Amino acid sequence: MGHAGSDLCEVGKTMIGPVSRIIARYIASALVTYGMFAAPDAAMIEPDLALAVGAVVGAAVEGAYAIAIRKGWTT
Repeated sequence: MGHAGSDLCEVGKTMIGPVSRIIARYIASALVTYGMFAAPDAAMIEPDLALAVGAVVGAAVEGAYAIAIRKGWTT
């Protein structure tokens, strides 16, 4: 029988992909939302840049998800 700590470590290794993807989706969503609704005079970063970066991050995350599904990886 394995050690309980090693089992937990294995679960963590298999969950890193899905958790990372979820976090990246939230970041992309926040950037797109900021880019669409930020007040121009109060913006710390250019809203158009935030919108573009958010869209690119979101597209990359969804592309990685499609690849993971196709290859049978943990999603």
